[in-house]
Amino acid sequence: MGKSKVLVVGGTGYIGKRIVKASLAQGHETYVLHRPEIGVDIEKVQMLLSFKEQGARLIEGSFSNHRSLVDAVKQVDVVICTISGVHIRSHHILLQLKLVDAIKQAGNIKRFLPSEFGTDPARMADAMEPGRVTYDDKMVVRKAIQDAGIPFTYISANCFASYFVGGLCQPCKIIPSRESVYLFGDGTVKAIYVDEDDIATYTVKTIDDPRTLDKTLYLRPPENILSQIEVVNMWEKHIGKELEKTSISAEEFLAQMKGQDYIQQICSVHYYHVCFDGCLANFEIGDEGEEASQLYPEVNYTRVKDYLKRYL
Repeated sequence: MGKSKVLVVGGTGYIGKRIVKASLAQGHETYVLHRPEIGVDIEKVQMLLSFKEQGARLIEGSFSNHRSLVDAVKQVDVVICTISGVHIRSHHILLQLKLVDAIKQAGNIKRFLPSEFGTDPARMADAMEPGRVTYDDKMVVRKAIQDAGIPFTYISANCFASYFVGGLCQPCKIIPSRESVYLFGDGTVKAIYVDEDDIATYTVKTIDDPRTLDKTLYLRPPENILSQIEVVNMWEKHIGKELEKTSISAEEFLAQMKGQDYIQQICSVHYYHVCFDGCLANFEIGDEGEEASQLYPEVNYTRVKDYLKRYL
């Protein structure tokens, strides 16, 4: 059986461009949806042209034109959507309902991977306001997919390394300090960090794999299941210096949120659940899920200790 044809929606975005690259690298006929209303966004145009030079096919389509989405979907076997669901960039998760409608009408898609790539929203029913909107919207999309009978795989990729490792797990920091760090409590709560290129590699590996059909794939590379203090200690070892450490309690962190704007509060809630509650690593994967590094041991994933070297 040949490899599935793949349509990437959101292919010029932060994760999307990596998915396109991984899909081409793994030998899939790869299509990238682009909007006719791209205007004079020269960086996106140049990225699209570079995809084309690498062998991707460009398909014009728009969420505002249902027919164009149906026509695009009919040309492929698998749809991967990577539109942003992070408020610090943009939040368009519910736009995917239009894509679900198009996939349902087209009737040919073997698998749909909606834009997830973070915390598993099915485990966040008790998340705090206002941050829970991210998880709630993703669950609305999941319900629509399952109500439509569309085959799916959900990707729970946990923490993007560039956002979390780069800032030593501190909000609004993406380059590690050589002087100081503040810890969430005592810094011993475990989280999971994954290089974005590895997220793309694992994602594309699932699409023709019957073991991940109608399941959630959790990305838990074993050497990257680490506490904040473990990440900090790795950085200290690299720079040969101990950082000055201060601690913020859960109560202090929540109190700080009161002076923040809406988008900052959403980001803070996400950090709270990851760094105080340990929501990424405090459960066992059940029958409804699979773990990526076990399914695909051939992937030589980037270790956090090695990821940190780029900042030296």
